[in-house]
Amino acid sequence: MALVVALTVGWLTACGVYLVLRARTFSVILGITLLSHAANLTLFFSGGLPLEVAPPLVGGEAEAHADPLPQALVLTAIVISFAMTAFVLILALRNRRALKSDHVDGRREGA
Repeated sequence: MALVVALTVGWLTACGVYLVLRARTFSVILGITLLSHAANLTLFFSGGLPLEVAPPLVGGEAEAHADPLPQALVLTAIVISFAMTAFVLILALRNRRALKSDHVDGRREGA
């Protein structure tokens, strides 16, 4: 399980870095989103998932619990990344309207 999570986080990070280094604003926004998903997965799985024990019955005590702090951090990070993505998307749309270009540096297609 840990290998699958590590490969998934590595793949998301590699794709996110590749897209952030592109010259188009939509690619940069998508890359930032992938990087935030990779960070969320890293935070979530840092709390550990107790797989060896059965879940507790209603009202019963469990032998092992997952750490709730990484789960709370991930929920906060999801809200922040959604707000950041919306803000950057609006900035990119405004930049496209003002400069008539989708390039990160504001250059035109032929220049």
